[in-house]
Amino acid sequence: MNAKPLILALDHNRRNLELLAQFLDKEGYEVLSANTVEEFEQILSTTADISLVLLDISGFDRHIWEHCEQLRESQIPFLVLSPRQSAAIQQESFAHGARNMLVKPLAIQQFLGLIRNLLGK
Repeated sequence: MNAKPLILALDHNRRNLELLAQFLDKEGYEVLSANTVEEFEQILSTTADISLVLLDISGFDRHIWEHCEQLRESQIPFLVLSPRQSAAIQQESFAHGARNMLVKPLAIQQFLGLIRNLLGK
């Protein structure tokens, strides 16, 4: 078992994933990154101890909600990150099991507080 909580991050933008992983590593988390839905599915199917998923929906089609349903069924908490404030996106996020939704750019202290809260830290 990992000493650090394991977070899986999905983002279409590789640079954003790198920055997020570096930031969260400094905060004491281990991060696995996925740039495509296929990578995301691969990690989910082979990694049992994922504590939290950060799901940036930018660049993905409506099928992303099916993956959210899989997370909910697996009881893996997840946050949806969105490029814009939208009642429709917020409604879809919560309807498919998201614990919360944040709009980019992220307010760092709010983001970290939410992660800590979801991980019980």
